[in-house]
Amino acid sequence: MRQKKWSPPFNRSHTTTLLLGGCAFFLAVAVIRFPEEAFAAALKGLAIWWEVLLPAQLPFFILSELLMGLGLVHFLGVLFEPLMRPLFRVPGCGSYVLAVGLTSGNPMGAKLTSRLREQGLITRAEGERLVAFSSTAGPLFMIGTVGVGFFHNAAVGLALAFIHYCSNFIVGILMRFHEPHAPSSPRIETGKGFILARALRAMHRARLRDGRALGQLLADAVISSTNTCLMIGGFLVFFSVILGLLALFQVTEQLAACLGELLRIIGLPPGLAEGFVHGLLEITLGAKALADTTPLSPTVYQLAFLNAIVAWAGLSIHAQVASLLSQTDIRYFPYCVARLLHSVISFVLTLLLWELLQQHMLSWLSIPAFSQLTQANPWLQWRDWPTTFSVSLALFCLLSGLAWLARQRRKSRSQ
Repeated sequence: MRQKKWSPPFNRSHTTTLLLGGCAFFLAVAVIRFPEEAFAAALKGLAIWWEVLLPAQLPFFILSELLMGLGLVHFLGVLFEPLMRPLFRVPGCGSYVLAVGLTSGNPMGAKLTSRLREQGLITRAEGERLVAFSSTAGPLFMIGTVGVGFFHNAAVGLALAFIHYCSNFIVGILMRFHEPHAPSSPRIETGKGFILARALRAMHRARLRDGRALGQLLADAVISSTNTCLMIGGFLVFFSVILGLLALFQVTEQLAACLGELLRIIGLPPGLAEGFVHGLLEITLGAKALADTTPLSPTVYQLAFLNAIVAWAGLSIHAQVASLLSQTDIRYFPYCVARLLHSVISFVLTLLLWELLQQHMLSWLSIPAFSQLTQANPWLQWRDWPTTFSVSLALFCLLSGLAWLARQRRKSRSQ
């Protein structure tokens, strides 16, 4: 008689279930035990969502859904195909996700990447590459919240944003090597002719294939965008309660003390540990804590840690991105690896470039926020994002056109 092979009573799956169930049970008991503190933390998160995030993100979400339904993704897909595929190994339609993601910030890049995957415009590997460098902090947060709100100087926020986006571009180049043998999505067939004419034809065909009337398209955009904003608000309130309970049980203080001791051993300021720990969970609270560490003038280590936690984005953003990606077959793990790379590269670039930026950039940008000179200088008008977006789009169009002309010239020579 064959003996049954012995198996342990608990495998890895059982352990994960017990661990997650235990954490959820502990949080439920903590909320019941400390209802006033949990209620105050939930109100704090709800206020941030209602007063800041909802007015800023909902119009972006609705407009992006409208533009996708009107075929703008296909227009940009043809226009930027010669630039996006050689650089990042994603199709040209990824330029739309990149432009909107950089303009509006997290988690817009993940939402639009999921939409492109649902429409079959990108493969799974291309979606993992695209979401890795299109989900970043927006310029409104970097220059407005961090620069003006925390350091009272728009120039500091602008310099930090410059390093943030440069390091994100490096992450995009590195992620092109993710799954190098994975199949690529086919190019959009639009016939022959000048690239702009082909892009317009692709946009018109996509609009006809969609077939929805403008009223139906607007209604669908509002419903989808509202559901996404409600999901973001729920995550924000939930993580706000978790942060409040962790602070109540002094968990964050203990982690900050251990990290501070480690920083002291390697010769870094231990006072930055508390802000860094908060930033691992939520970027706004972490950035605020780091900015308050030295209120007189920021140090290079303080700014390097701040750029690192902004690049990491916090577990709250990670949960939002994972929720959006779960609707498709795009995996969360490559996004997490990309955020770690972005955090390390941002930290190193801040240490390497800050002195250079301070000498050549901050020397003529270092003026108090809300001053008359700030309003006179167009580069410091951080509220004027449509101008910045238009200039960036025109620059990308020029580069894409040059790349297309170079490819046409090579084809003519080979023939």
